[in-house]
Amino acid sequence: MEGLRSFFRDTVIYGVAAVLPRVINLLLVIMHTTVFLPEQYSDNTTWYVYAAYFNVILTLGVETAFFRFYTSEKDKSGVITTSFILLVISSLSFLLIILGFAKPISAFFGYEDMAFTKILGLTVVLDTLAVVPFAFMRVQSKALKYMLIKLINVFLIVILNFLLLILIPQSGQSFTVNISLLDIQIQSQPQVVYIFFANLLASLLTLGMVLPDILRFKITFNKEIATKLLQYGLPIMIGGIAYITNENLDKLAIEKISGKEANGIYAACYKLGVFMTLYITAFRLGAEPFFFNNARAADAKEKYSFIMKWFVILGTVLMLGITAFLDFFASLLIKDTIYFSGLVIVPVILLANLFSGIYNNLSVWYKLTDRTRMGMYISILGAIITIVFLYLLIPRYGYMGAAYTTLIAYGSMALISWIAGQKYYPVPYPVSRIGFYIAVSCGLSVLSYKLFREHFWVNAAMILFYLLLIGYLEKLPVLLRNLKVRS
Repeated sequence: MEGLRSFFRDTVIYGVAAVLPRVINLLLVIMHTTVFLPEQYSDNTTWYVYAAYFNVILTLGVETAFFRFYTSEKDKSGVITTSFILLVISSLSFLLIILGFAKPISAFFGYEDMAFTKILGLTVVLDTLAVVPFAFMRVQSKALKYMLIKLINVFLIVILNFLLLILIPQSGQSFTVNISLLDIQIQSQPQVVYIFFANLLASLLTLGMVLPDILRFKITFNKEIATKLLQYGLPIMIGGIAYITNENLDKLAIEKISGKEANGIYAACYKLGVFMTLYITAFRLGAEPFFFNNARAADAKEKYSFIMKWFVILGTVLMLGITAFLDFFASLLIKDTIYFSGLVIVPVILLANLFSGIYNNLSVWYKLTDRTRMGMYISILGAIITIVFLYLLIPRYGYMGAAYTTLIAYGSMALISWIAGQKYYPVPYPVSRIGFYIAVSCGLSVLSYKLFREHFWVNAAMILFYLLLIGYLEKLPVLLRNLKVRS
């Protein structure tokens, strides 16, 4: 099990880099649900949905392709600068389209203010240009630097939101932001556009901090490497679009079918599932380089199996903990009780996100065997399931139908990926043990939510029971000693 200790160490650091900024970012949920009604919160949500789509498209799958070829190509400088140039081309092309056709694009998105669209375009471009520098930090194991920059980014966003949405309006001060080159004007009263403007400034600062890491290389464009990057990355990009559809189309569908108020309530309560998303993100940031770096190890598959099992164990503990104390977390993050009617979706979303993380871990088989098209096909199938079930279930069950759809989509994708992976790159995952932990944690979560929602000590006892069960089955003290010796 050599190397697992370093894997978990890097995962913790990357976890802090991913989790702590987003935990701080949860302050925004408090501010936004205090200042804005669900209809306005819906506009904020859909803006970030569009940003997610554009980020995936402009990145061209280059981030994962970068890890794949940086470890195998001799011309590492060529991989770095070629990857960066590809994203410069995609970003600038996109920006010209957004700025040149802002009016019709804004109308298509349903925004009356073109500033929404222009700021969206600029922010996405800045974030895309930072992808390769951040990937280079990860492959160089500069986890602490990565963490620091991510923290600075989110601190700036939170501070600007506080100034623009709360402090300045309450002080009675007035101000105007006028970017004449882009024909953007922002007045002093609280507006949703302030959220987007804060993101723009933070993204600009972040790019300024990471860009020097790339510019110190001699900028060259290697056509052969570019071809490899695109051939490997484009299927991942298409799969990414499908993934964003699975993750975010529900917000657009609810707004269209049930209205902005329902979408605002759903989106605010969906944020309580962010704890599972943060856990998955932290795990992925550490796992992706680890999977590639250990692919040739004799015990690689044993390591992948071990990692998957503990990913599920920790994920189910997190799911049970949040469900058991859901009202407590909701009271911390959502300040207007008008949103509380949507809390029923949270346990379902947590389980759905856990299956999403399982799918991410299973994806090692098609990434290591260069069958990224298979990942694309699975993601597309998941997107089709999402689209079909959203329009079947939302009219009947409202936003609860969207939550069920997310669970069905990710559960199906994980199952299909596991079946295909056993054919092309069989890993001896402990399926029975994993299924047992999921079943037990789900059963305890149902009991907690349905019968003991306001019983603190009963919920605490259920969590303790589950932890003791895990410790007993996994022989935790022995495991920890073995990890220490072998690492």
